[in-house]
Order: sequence, then structure tokens, then C-alpha cells
Amino acid sequence: MTDETARIVPCPQCRKPMQWRSDNPWRPFCSERCKLIDLGDWAAERHAIPAEPEDFGEEF
Repeated sequence: MTDETARIVPCPQCRKPMQWRSDNPWRPFCSERCKLIDLGDWAAERHAIPAEPEDFGEEF
């Protein structure tokens, strides 16, 4: 896929339309700012992957 035919996708953080290009170092985000905001959300536990709690029993 060349840059001229690159898909237009919304940034997962700000929803701004952007080209899905291989030379974008922040892909899938539109900018470093959006990437860092998302990283901060994960660090602050505002995002989580749902899972069942494990029972470790006597291990701990």
C-alpha cells in the first residue's frame, strides 16, 4: 500500500482522521501526544483487559 492509497482511520485517542502509514512512528495514534495520553490511561488503570480473578490458594 503506497502513501497515496493509505487508509484513512480515526486516531484511537482523539478520533482525528489520519492516514495509516508505515512511516508514522506513533501508529496507530496520530501523534506522540495521543500515544502518551493513552499510555497514561493504562498506567492510571483507566483501561483494563477483563479477566476472571485467579485463585492462587496457598502459593502466596
